Amino acid sequence: MNIEISIENSLTSEVSQILDIHLNFCKSATPSGFSYALDSSKLFAPNITVFGARVDHELVGIGALKRLEIDHGELKSMHTLAKSRGMGIGKALVAHIETFAKNIGITRISLETGTHEPFKPARKLYESLGYENCDAFGDYVLSEYNMCMTKLI
Repeated sequence: MNIEISIENSLTSEVSQILDIHLNFCKSATPSGFSYALDSSKLFAPNITVFGARVDHELVGIGALKRLEIDHGELKSMHTLAKSRGMGIGKALVAHIETFAKNIGITRISLETGTHEPFKPARKLYESLGYENCDAFGDYVLSEYNMCMTKLI
């Protein structure tokens, strides 16, 4: 299986579909007021780069890098379609985003994710890739529903 990862320059219908699935998942798994997932209209901003993962030319995963500071980035909107989970899509996306981040001078990547059971696979992925729990960053406020992680790259 060959995973192709590229920058998504616009909000196509296939990108929008995965981002909508991601947003709906986050909102359904997190009480109102505690979800920080961005809707697709906010992801295509000058300080955010969106990446798509394709298998056999089909978009199966999305991830984004938001530049917070000159050397600090944030992993955003990571989502792999349910039918493609367990194939290494998320791991490949994170590795690609980390390489991209290094190439533009970012030395630290942080993220925010949920603490409850639906987010367990994401937390396990990030931990396996060297991300560690950290204090809140940016505009995040920690609660029983979320946590932050970071990694020096």
